[in-house]
Amino acid sequence: MPRDHILVIDDKLNMLKLFCRMLESKYDVATCEDGTRALSLFRESPFDVVVTDIRMPSMSGMEILAEVKRIRPSTEVILMTAYGEVRQAVEALKQGACDYVLKPFEPDEMLVVIEKALEHKRLLERAEFLQREVEDEYGLGRIVGSSPSMQAVYALARKAIESDATILLLGESGTGKELFAKAIHYSGRRCRHRFVAINCGAIPKDLMESELFGHVKGAFSGATADKAGLFDEADGGSLFLDEISELNLDLQVKINRAIQEREIRSVGGTRDRSVDVRIIAATNADLLDLTRQGLFREDLYYRLNVFPIQIPPLRERREDIPLLVEHFLAKCNRREGKRIRGVTPAALDLLMSYDWPGNVRELENAVERALILADGPTIGPEFFAQHIGHKSLSDMPSPPLADLPYHEALGRITADGLREYFTGLLRRYRGNVTKAAAHAGIERESLHRLLRQYGIDPDEARK
Repeated sequence: MPRDHILVIDDKLNMLKLFCRMLESKYDVATCEDGTRALSLFRESPFDVVVTDIRMPSMSGMEILAEVKRIRPSTEVILMTAYGEVRQAVEALKQGACDYVLKPFEPDEMLVVIEKALEHKRLLERAEFLQREVEDEYGLGRIVGSSPSMQAVYALARKAIESDATILLLGESGTGKELFAKAIHYSGRRCRHRFVAINCGAIPKDLMESELFGHVKGAFSGATADKAGLFDEADGGSLFLDEISELNLDLQVKINRAIQEREIRSVGGTRDRSVDVRIIAATNADLLDLTRQGLFREDLYYRLNVFPIQIPPLRERREDIPLLVEHFLAKCNRREGKRIRGVTPAALDLLMSYDWPGNVRELENAVERALILADGPTIGPEFFAQHIGHKSLSDMPSPPLADLPYHEALGRITADGLREYFTGLLRRYRGNVTKAAAHAGIERESLHRLLRQYGIDPDEARK
């Protein structure tokens, strides 16, 4: 197991020898009497902890602290100081030092401080690793699409990430509004706090206020204890209000006030309390039209519409379909333990011709179903035909059988058709079994066996 690296800086040789005796059995230790030379050594090696005296002739510990944090901010710095320099040591903590130790000190005391510094560094690295994992999972880079319309959406989302404004995501069901909401949250400054989501149409209206704002004990029948609401859970983070058009008008008033005043009150409560929550709302409805009909409050509409982002339906970005199919196949292959390489050109033509009223969500479901049904290395159009009911296979342009690899042909034709397939294949290559096998994507000996099975003579093809 690799050992942690410690750099000790002190102008007194006896102190450096003491540290070597204390630490060398457990850590890799480097020592230096001069601050300038120590920083040169630090630039060359990734030390985990730097222990430095505050008062030294060539460079002070405060100057070393500043340089270490500038060069490699993740390195922890421990300062050694005399009693009269405590105020300076406290100032060093404000500037990024991990801890300080008063001289003279007991060796065991210093060992504890160093181990605490190393543990703090490990926790920070773990937190940074987890944050990178979250960003990889939910960041904008995970959203598939390179069409011009999606590039415009990405540009707006990046601006939203830099801001703390209220976001309104607009688009049909299945376009990926929640994906964008998560990407904006986990890529922004609130990423270390919670992302809390609620579908405003999925909870009964008489329970929605308690769900959002919480309630106090005795507020209504069954309220046997105080309960925090989703605003409380999202404090410091983001609250995603999906299908916000489903909120009743009374709740719209309270949501509007919560956004404006950053204060909420529990059901049955008598006091307001502050919350720091970023609102990201989404809807597939035309909110402006609903305001004209008196079904959505105009003041809330304008409160939400600070930063609107319109996500295009899949039919308006068909060029993204091949990328999405590839992405979903890889995802489903991992989940189902399969190794399907892709879809055939005919299948892709079918997918590209369909309007996808359920958008990306519908496409993912169709790909998953087709992958479960398929047995060959690729998926043909017949595995999507049932899902895309308005278009039958007979409507699709079909290439000649001899143009297809064997496994694609196998999924489309019967035994009689296979005889026709192999005959046409051999004629194309003038009876050359090796070339025919390579085109079909099967072994030469396998093709010989199939030719015998279907009573086909390669010599006849040569004639």
